[in-house]
Amino acid sequence: MIDLYYWPTPNGHKITIFLEETGTPYTIRPVNIGRGEQFAPDFLEIAPNNRMPAIVDTEPADGGEPIPVFESGAILIYLAAKTGRFLPRETRGWVQVMEWLCWQVAGLGPMAGQTHHFLHYAPEKIQYGIDRYVNETSRLYAVLDKRLAGRTFVAGDYSIADMACYPWIVSHARQNQRLEDYPDLKRWYESIQARPAVQRAYEVGKRVNTKPTVDDEAKKFLFGQTAKTVRR
Repeated sequence: MIDLYYWPTPNGHKITIFLEETGTPYTIRPVNIGRGEQFAPDFLEIAPNNRMPAIVDTEPADGGEPIPVFESGAILIYLAAKTGRFLPRETRGWVQVMEWLCWQVAGLGPMAGQTHHFLHYAPEKIQYGIDRYVNETSRLYAVLDKRLAGRTFVAGDYSIADMACYPWIVSHARQNQRLEDYPDLKRWYESIQARPAVQRAYEVGKRVNTKPTVDDEAKKFLFGQTAKTVRR
């Protein structure tokens, strides 16, 4: 039913978590971003931003032509609407989930991603860049930790907001963050980590890719893209 164009990155894991949680049938279509497969013309028809994940719903609810969806947040919203799961229908609950989903997409993901880049992949160590993004990531961890005080999940019941945030916390050590500094976040993280569907989702990733994604060849595809990349 769902063709998932995927590589085991935090954004990719968001979608396999949802699909495993709901038992939605899906087929993995690997997109090796370290070898430039995200620039294949067929994939760009689905995901014009040359980023995974993306999906194609081959059996949409309206019975019409397959529906492609790109951007991980949009995919989670689409799948939640399709299945009726993990996104409240009542207004106040819906707003809270959407707020925290957007918070992750606009803040936690991009800032943690820049932290990874300047700590591990930049060709030279730029201390200003390292400090800037490690500090901002720590601020965002504190925001999430404060939100989770007295709450089991980020926005009411377990939802797509939790699924979006969790994969970006998995690499906390590589972001120079200690979960012990964020006790409510740590409690939440361990509860999500223990979920069988989450464990299955990460096993999917291990089967798809058994090697590091970012090697010297991969850097040619992952970093330094410009307008020319899109126009070629």
